[in-house]
Amino acid sequence: MSLLNVSSLTPASFILNGIPGLEEVHLWISFPLFTMYSIALTGNFGLIYLIYSEEVLHRPMYIFLALLSFTDVLMCTSTLPNTLCILWFNVKKIDFKACLAQMFFVHTFTGMESGVLMLMALDRYVAICYPLRYATILTNVVIAKAGMLTFLRGVILVIPFIFLTKRLPYCKGNVIPHTYCDHMSVAKISCGNVQINAIYGLMVALLIGGFDILCITVSYTMILRAVVSLSSADARQKAFSTCTAHICAIVITYVPAFFTFFTHRFGRHTIPPHIHIIMANLYLLMPPTMNPIVYGVKTKQIRESVIRFLFKGRENSSHKI
Repeated sequence: MSLLNVSSLTPASFILNGIPGLEEVHLWISFPLFTMYSIALTGNFGLIYLIYSEEVLHRPMYIFLALLSFTDVLMCTSTLPNTLCILWFNVKKIDFKACLAQMFFVHTFTGMESGVLMLMALDRYVAICYPLRYATILTNVVIAKAGMLTFLRGVILVIPFIFLTKRLPYCKGNVIPHTYCDHMSVAKISCGNVQINAIYGLMVALLIGGFDILCITVSYTMILRAVVSLSSADARQKAFSTCTAHICAIVITYVPAFFTFFTHRFGRHTIPPHIHIIMANLYLLMPPTMNPIVYGVKTKQIRESVIRFLFKGRENSSHKI
C-alpha cells in the first residue's frame, strides 16, 4: 500500500469507548478508580517528600524507593485523568497524536517500573551479600546512572511502537474499545497486517519484563543462599524482613501485568472484554496505590520517620498556639 493511501487512512482522532458492556455503570466504576488514584498521588508524593526531608532515609534503598514512587505517579497519571473524563463526562475523543503520546508514556513508565523493581532487587542483594561494601558500591553516581539507563532502555525500546502504529491503515473505523491508548489496542482496530506489531511487542516484553524478572530471581536466589548460611536466627529474620516490602511490590506489579499481557494475546475469546479492560486499568493503578502503603507498613525506618514527622508537626502547631 502506498504512503499516500496509508496517510489517507490515518484518522485525525480516535474514540476511546470506555468499558464496553458496562456503560450504564461507568459512573460507579469511576469512584473506586478515583479513590485509588487519590491515594496513589497522596501516598507517593508523601513518600518522596519524607525521603527528601529525613536525613536517615538518604540511603540507596530509599532513593530507589523515591524513584519508584515518582515512576508510579507518572505511570498512573498518564491514563487516569483521561479515563475519568471518559467515565464521568463521556469525553471519548482523543487526537491521533495525543493517542500515540499516551501510548509512549504508558509503555515507557511501565517499563521503568519494572526496571526500578529490578534495581531494588540488586540493591537488596548488595546490602545482604556485601554489607561492608554497600556504601562504596551503590554511590549516588551509580544510582543516578542506573536510573538513567533504565529510563533510556524504556524510551529506546518503546519509540518503535509509535512508528509501527503510525504506519498502519485504519479503514475499520476509529473506535478503540478501551479507556486509554496502548499499543495492541490501537493496532487491533487497523485493517493492515499487525503481525510485526505483535512480534515486536512480545520481544519488548521479553527484553524488559523477562530480563528484569530473571535479574530479580537470580538476586533473590543469591540472597536466600546468603541468609540461610547465617548462624543467627535473629540475623536471618532481620535480613528477610528488609526484603518483605520489595517482594510484596513485585507481586503487586507483576501479577496484574502478566494477566493483562497474556489475556491480550491468548485469552481474547475466553475472557470478557470488560474484565480485560478493568484489569488493564488496575495494572497501572494498583502498584502506585499499594506500594506506599506496603512500604509504610513493612519498613521500620519509614514508620519511625512518619511518626517523627507527625509529632514534629504537632509540636510546631502547639508552639504557634
